[in-house]
Amino acid sequence: MRITIIGSGNVATHLSAALKNAGHRIVQVYSRNMHNAALLAYHVGAEAIDSLQEITGDTDLFIVAIKDDAIAEFVPHLSSFNKLIVHTSGAVELQQLLDFISNAGVFYPLQTFSKTKEVNFREVPLCIEGADESIAKMLEHLARDISNNVYRVNSAQRKVLHLAAVFACNFTNHLYSVGEQLLSGSGMSFDMLRPLIAETADKIKEHRPADVQTGPAVRNDDLTMQAHLQMLKKQPDLQEIYTRLSQDIIKNHNTRHGDK
Repeated sequence: MRITIIGSGNVATHLSAALKNAGHRIVQVYSRNMHNAALLAYHVGAEAIDSLQEITGDTDLFIVAIKDDAIAEFVPHLSSFNKLIVHTSGAVELQQLLDFISNAGVFYPLQTFSKTKEVNFREVPLCIEGADESIAKMLEHLARDISNNVYRVNSAQRKVLHLAAVFACNFTNHLYSVGEQLLSGSGMSFDMLRPLIAETADKIKEHRPADVQTGPAVRNDDLTMQAHLQMLKKQPDLQEIYTRLSQDIIKNHNTRHGDK
């Protein structure tokens, strides 16, 4: 399949590489930044462009991998080609494409990407949605070329999935950063936490997160929690985060065990 990539960020980089490695042809890579477009285009054997006028309709599929708030503004520049257009967002409804073209879909990879870190795309969940069944089947077939985890997810479900991912990934990573700051303030290294983080992540490969919850809150260890809050007395924002998370852990634990 001939594919044009709109964007040159983390998602565009990993997705275009996976598609090329699966035997698909990347025709063009568009970015407002020519350096970024050229860098990605070089790696996937495509033409680099930074002008809307240079986008060609000599393609089978446009993959729009740009910031969420720019999608609706950009799609009208592609709709005149009357080719299939998909976006890669977890939060943008399919309807934002359907407002401009009926030949539309979603190709959402549920993963955190960095240009400097390789990802095994075969393990990346790909969430597919199509404007009709034929589009959905075609996108599903394309997705299976690069991933072993392909799901049909509608726009409403995808919004929930994206919200869950923010809690599970983005917020969790921020809490790692908080832990690093606390350790640094006492002359200790974040390396001391890495085995603990790895073991926690390893447990949920086989168990539900709630089943392997540990810590003072789930033990109802009030003395330890109060001591922790005292240590954070000069950081009221962290005190509030600590209190709210602890209360939610306690509530979840009590609900699961039938306590009131």
